[in-house]
Amino acid sequence: MSDPVGLIPNAGGTGPLKPNRPNEQGAEAEGFRDLLMANINKVNQLQEDATRAIEDLQTGQRDDVEGVLLATAKADTAFRLLQQVRNKVFEAYREIQQIRV
Repeated sequence: MSDPVGLIPNAGGTGPLKPNRPNEQGAEAEGFRDLLMANINKVNQLQEDATRAIEDLQTGQRDDVEGVLLATAKADTAFRLLQQVRNKVFEAYREIQQIRV
């Protein structure tokens, strides 16, 4: 399965995700928080690009309607994916809250 938006690492079947281990320089690999923040920023950038494309189409600076539709569809898909990730994280948090120690 591939990721058309490019938000899921290794979605092209290049291998399993690797756990956080120090790399050659001793710095730790990307953690979940860093990955999540990078994806939030990428979704934000896609939404800004779509908004700019719509504004350019309205002002006549752009005439390719297909490109504008593609940009808005990419931004919408990325945002929906991010919402699903958020929902799953909250679900996991609620399950952890229910665990009795």
